[in-house]
Amino acid sequence: MTNLGSKDVARAAVEMAISDSREQEKELRKYYVEKEIKTAAVDYGGDFVTSMNKITERAVVAAKREGVIKEVHADEGAVLGATREALSQIMNKAVGLNVGGKIGIACYKDHISVAAFFGLGLSYLDDVAIGIGHRAVSSG
Repeated sequence: MTNLGSKDVARAAVEMAISDSREQEKELRKYYVEKEIKTAAVDYGGDFVTSMNKITERAVVAAKREGVIKEVHADEGAVLGATREALSQIMNKAVGLNVGGKIGIACYKDHISVAAFFGLGLSYLDDVAIGIGHRAVSSG
């Protein structure tokens, strides 16, 4: 197995975030397990500004539930920080709008990435946005 880096982990997080269905998520998880990358995804929808805390909480819960991170303060903080970074990158487009989409999380050794992919409600015209954050976690 070649040594993977932050770019590979970021790609996995993005693929999880843009997956179309639970079945596709399961297929991607199997694919990435073979590469020793742990993944998770969680859907979300609602008003962007009032939902930021709920979105970050869901990301942390999903990462713990799927075994992507250990239940330690540093790992939980890394997911929280990477999620907030991803959300901050789409904030200018999303403020005041309803969003719907998915958070993808991927971890390999000491690299963790969180990708946020959202459709943004603009009356009858929808837009899309993606943000990504990366942090270091305890390896192992």
